Amino acid sequence: MTRVLLTGFEPFGGDAVNPSGDAVRTVADGWDGPEDLVVAVLPVSFAGAASLLRELIAAHRPDAVIAAGLAGGRTAIGVERIAVNLADARIPDNDGAQPVDEPCLAGAPPAAFSTLPVKAIAAAIREAGIPAEVSHTAGTFVCNHVFFAALDAVPAGTPAGFLHVPWATGHAPAGQPSLPAGDIAAALRIAIRVTIDGGDAPADPGGSLH
Repeated sequence: MTRVLLTGFEPFGGDAVNPSGDAVRTVADGWDGPEDLVVAVLPVSFAGAASLLRELIAAHRPDAVIAAGLAGGRTAIGVERIAVNLADARIPDNDGAQPVDEPCLAGAPPAAFSTLPVKAIAAAIREAGIPAEVSHTAGTFVCNHVFFAALDAVPAGTPAGFLHVPWATGHAPAGQPSLPAGDIAAALRIAIRVTIDGGDAPADPGGSLH
């Protein structure tokens, strides 16, 4: 049976909720296959998140890995294209660690590309009426760290990547954009479906000027 590993994150930075972790739980609660879905909510910890992700990959040997995290301030689901080998934390993680200008993985290349069908996923989410875009920066905090770890940990040929989600409606800080929680969960389900079933990548440009 095809197996998918889907992860989100716990709250961090003093927030009470993290919509990525909530969405992963929602997807799990409503999952009806046919794939075997393994879900986990990772700690917002440079050391802990990457370690747990690697343990999950080793234990379950998934056929695809899709990780998700919060990008407060974004207005759309961001299907990340590039993970950088850099940990440069503006704030401490939940363990109090705050690496500055450190590699995510010593000796590894400076960057790695998602092996998910990023353009096809973004297009399918938009077709469902949910704002989505291809993103070229996953930041330099724990989300990017997990993204880079996933790409390093999976066997060659295994699709792996990362989606950033906005705040969920009702939980966004004042003035911050948000999406309904149901739309965020739906976007993750679409990402799984497109990854497993395949989808034609649109010929439209997915780059940016800045």
